[in-house]
Amino acid sequence: MENTELHTINKDESVISITGLYKSFDDVQVLDGIDFTLLKGENFAILGKSGSGKSVLIKIIVGLLKPDKGEVIVLGQQVDKLNRKELDALRIRVGFSFQSSALYDSMNVYQNLAFPLTMNYRDLSKKEVGNAVEEVLESVGLKEKLYQMPSDLSGGQRKRVGIARMLILKPEIMLFDEPTAGLDPITSNEIIELINEVKKQNNASSLIITHDLTCAKNTGDRIAMLFEGKFLKAGTFKDVFAMDNEHIKGFYNYNFIQ
Repeated sequence: MENTELHTINKDESVISITGLYKSFDDVQVLDGIDFTLLKGENFAILGKSGSGKSVLIKIIVGLLKPDKGEVIVLGQQVDKLNRKELDALRIRVGFSFQSSALYDSMNVYQNLAFPLTMNYRDLSKKEVGNAVEEVLESVGLKEKLYQMPSDLSGGQRKRVGIARMLILKPEIMLFDEPTAGLDPITSNEIIELINEVKKQNNASSLIITHDLTCAKNTGDRIAMLFEGKFLKAGTFKDVFAMDNEHIKGFYNYNFIQ
């Protein structure tokens, strides 16, 4: 197994830097010595089957879980050393798009998007909030859904609203947890295009956690394969899948040879 990244990485340009990360639950080792760097303005896709540790990694990055060992630096701050106030401030700068979209069912689309703004920026006027909501909803192509309830939206539309809710705080880093899970191929491609458009418009850095090879190939400037808590390989899509490794080849077949 190879646990390496591209040799051209300059860690001075990193927005996330992880070194020697370990995490276990009881006697199950989920992350087993992860080293990882996300660069400014980069889309990085992490591939792996269910249970490979992808979601645990993303939760550690935002401070929802603490590592057993290792260093996690996000935007220059060691996450597990931050107090609650410092962590809340960091999370404003790091957007998280949940796999389930995590919309509030009792709120319409406008209210779902306005909520994080009014919670974090209490001095904004009603007009400023409204303008921000309309702008971000237009950026994901759903301005006409402003007053719809989440239950009236399709799966793809809910994903878009979830992404809009992440974007409304203008984060420097965006974390996508299985952005195409449960979507048909056409809608998946729309979400892939949106992820790439978001990068182009915001020049933010994105970490995309996925088991979808098509998503990883079409969004990731670099990708990494996570298997049994370790990175087998990191690099371009071509670099990773050119490896003669049974686990990487098996993952490719699992996706494309059904």
